[in-house]
Formats: sequence, C-alpha cells, structure tokens
Amino acid sequence: MESSLNLAISISVASNIEHSPSSPQEPEPKKTKMSTATDEDGDGDGPTTASTEPLTSDQKPRYKRRKIAILFAYCGVGYQGMQKNPGAKTIEGELEEALYHSGAVPERDRGNPKGFDFARSARTDKGVSAVGQVVSGRFYIDPPGLVQRLNSNLPLQIRIFGFKRVTGAFSAKKFCDKRRYVYLIPVFALDPSAHRDRESVLASVGSDTQLVKCHECSERGRKVIGLMGKRNFDLDDSGLLVGCGISSNGNALLQSEIEDLTAVCCETTCSESLKEDSVSDKNRIAIEGDSKFYSNEKEQPAKASVFCYGEKEKERFNRILKIYEGTHNFHNFTTRIKAGDPSANRFIISFDANTTVSVDGIEFVKCEVVGQSFMLHQIRKMVGLAVAIMRNCAPESLIEKALQKDFSINVPTAPEVGLYLDECFFTSYNQRWKDTHEEISMKAYAEEAEDFKLKHIYSHIASTEHKEGIVALWLHSLNHRIWI
Repeated sequence: MESSLNLAISISVASNIEHSPSSPQEPEPKKTKMSTATDEDGDGDGPTTASTEPLTSDQKPRYKRRKIAILFAYCGVGYQGMQKNPGAKTIEGELEEALYHSGAVPERDRGNPKGFDFARSARTDKGVSAVGQVVSGRFYIDPPGLVQRLNSNLPLQIRIFGFKRVTGAFSAKKFCDKRRYVYLIPVFALDPSAHRDRESVLASVGSDTQLVKCHECSERGRKVIGLMGKRNFDLDDSGLLVGCGISSNGNALLQSEIEDLTAVCCETTCSESLKEDSVSDKNRIAIEGDSKFYSNEKEQPAKASVFCYGEKEKERFNRILKIYEGTHNFHNFTTRIKAGDPSANRFIISFDANTTVSVDGIEFVKCEVVGQSFMLHQIRKMVGLAVAIMRNCAPESLIEKALQKDFSINVPTAPEVGLYLDECFFTSYNQRWKDTHEEISMKAYAEEAEDFKLKHIYSHIASTEHKEGIVALWLHSLNHRIWI
C-alpha cells in the first residue's frame, strides 16, 4: 500500500515538471528584414544602418552616397584627353583614382564608372585644357573635407574647386545646355606677312610690301637649331645676327645657318623698326633667279612687320568667325563623320574674337565660341580655316563651301595647345530647380578659376610657343596647302 502511494506521487511530480513553464523551448529568432533600397538608391539624408544604438569605438560610421556635380580645372599637357582610355594617361583616369583613394568610391566600383553613375559635360582632346569642367555621379561625400582629400590625391595641374548636390536624375552630359571654349591664337598668326614661305619672300623683293625671311623657322616649317625662342634680332658690325628681347635656348648656331640667315630679320607682332646697319660686300645676298645683288647699306633694307590687331583687323576676323554661327553641317571640320550623318549637324550660338591678352611677351587674341556641343577637332579646324583666310592663304568664301553637305575639303587643324574649355552651362536645370537645389555654375569659384588659368594654362601656352614655336611652324604648313 505504501509503495503504491509513493509511485503515484512520483508520477504526479514528473507530470508537473514536464508541463512546468519554467523551462520552455525558446523559438528561433526572426531574421532581420533587408531593405530593398541600396546605397545607390534615392537621394535621402538618413544613414544606411537602421539601428539607433550608439556605435562602439571599433565600429566605423556608414554613409550614404549622394548625387553631386564636381566642378574642376586641369591643364591638358601630358594627357591623352579627358575621356578614360585603356592604356592611356587621361584626366578621367586620374580623377577616378583620386575618388577611390579619397573614399568617395568603394572598392567594388573602382575602375567601373557605371557603378557610380559617372557622366562628364565635355570631352577634351589630347593636350586640351579646361577651366570649367563638370562631372557628376553618386559618391560618398562624408565625412566633410572631400574637396581637400581629392586635391591631395591629384597632381597640381588638376584642381577640384567644389561640388554641388543635384537631383537624383541629374547627368552632367545630358543636362548641359551649352559649352564655351576659348582658343588663344598669337596675334602674329593673323599677320599675312609673318612666317611666309621662301618663294613668297623672294617674289616680294623690290616691292612696297617686301617680306622678310623667317629664320625662327626653316623655309619648310622645320625648327632651326639655336634660334627657336628668339623674337627680335639686330646685325652687329660684322654682319652677324645678335639676339635681343627673348633670349635663345643656349644652343650654338651652325656656321652654315648663320651665313644663310645673315642680313635678314624675323618679323614679330608690332615689332620695332629694324636698325639699318651697313655690311661689307661679302655679306651681300644673292637672290636666286636674279643677277642683281642687294645689300643692307644702300638698297632694299629688310622691312619688319608692323601688324597689330586693330579695329580693322578685328572687324575682318569677327566677320569671318560669324559665318560659323547657326546650324550647319560640319562634316569637313571633324574626322570619321560622313556628310550624311545627322551628328554632323551642329548649332553654333556665337563665335567672336574681341579681346586680346598678353602673356610672357606674346600677345594673343581670345577666340570665344559657344555651342550646344562639338565634335572631335571641330573648334581647332574652325580656327585653322579662319586663320588661313586672315593670312590670305584661302578665300573667305571657302568657309561657306566647307559647310556644304556635298563639298569635301581637308580643313587645316590648329595646334591643340591654345584651346581650353572655359565653362559648361546648365541654364534649364538651374531654372527648374532653383528653389530646392544650388545653382551649378562657376560663379562661386571665379577667382580660383582665374588664378588657375593664369598659372597653369596661359603660362603653358606662352612657354610652349617660346620654346617650340608650335604655331609658327604650323603657319608654314598653311603656305604650302592645296585647298581645292
């Protein structure tokens, strides 16, 4: 009886323990619901983490990407253009690496512009510079100091001015209404008597418009050793050339070159009158095809050019440039574009050359062109043909013919060194979003941009002409060009 009672108590206790709420089986925790919004989605202001708990000392804050427009400048020397090109040194390549090292682009998107929605306002050619270039994309702009971080990871010839927050759909390429380029052409390039060919010089002897032989360049446009860089010359008592003005590059002249250049003087922009020095009979110049001898003492003194970019020259040059304005077929002003291709039609808003600027002793004319968009080499070819007409190497009517769809001509291309992108305009975008977003323009960075322009771009253009005479050599190619 007692054993039966103990058994019943044991069963009852076991039953109570089995159903006791003190040791329930815990359910599996719910998985955190993942948000469908990625770092690239939206334009919100919140952090990517949903937790409101404070971060520990070993945790890093996570930031959200922002759609921004970056405004910057660069000197194009040494680069194969703006657009990224595998195996080539480009401005975009430098910028992308700087964005990565500055923390604006994650590791997974390094070298993949599509991953951060990259777009550029303009593509510049090899050696072409820019003062107001704009690119856009989705970048990490936090923590503060992105501009400083970018500039610390870029060479001095590429400078970031700042950035603007933009709408999520913004594209620096699609939303750019127009672009303004400037080409600096030396005033002497517009002088019909400067840097002429040998035949023209010989033919002018004895006339009222006698030309002087160009000895900064050879007769066919090859550099003369030891003379490139000099701009004014006199004759000393022995009849040999003595440099004045800009000093030479230090190379010794060959005797044959000295003899060939004796008693002649290279013309320069608005140069001073040449000194008339007598020379001995052994220094007389024999003109080919003529038995008559000329000396500097009594007959036919060399005449220097006195060309200046005055009102008459300005009016003519602007009249030539105005022909480009409007919508035309520019198939002759680019490469690899056929006349029937719709992309050959471009709209030029304005083209003028009203101001000059003096840099390191060289006076330049500022040719400013504004258009919706431009093709490869288009501006350089427009300038090239206009210069050829100013130098009387081609008729003025040739521009209108070159703009015709059924006319083909090899238009000369001016050197790339004088061209730079001045500014990109976003007029329509700024008007539409003026109440909610900052204006995209260079107004806030005008002073910085001007300093960069003078220090890096203008100085490079002038020094290149002093050292290499690129424009001077190019002018010789115009003298021997067959136009039709």
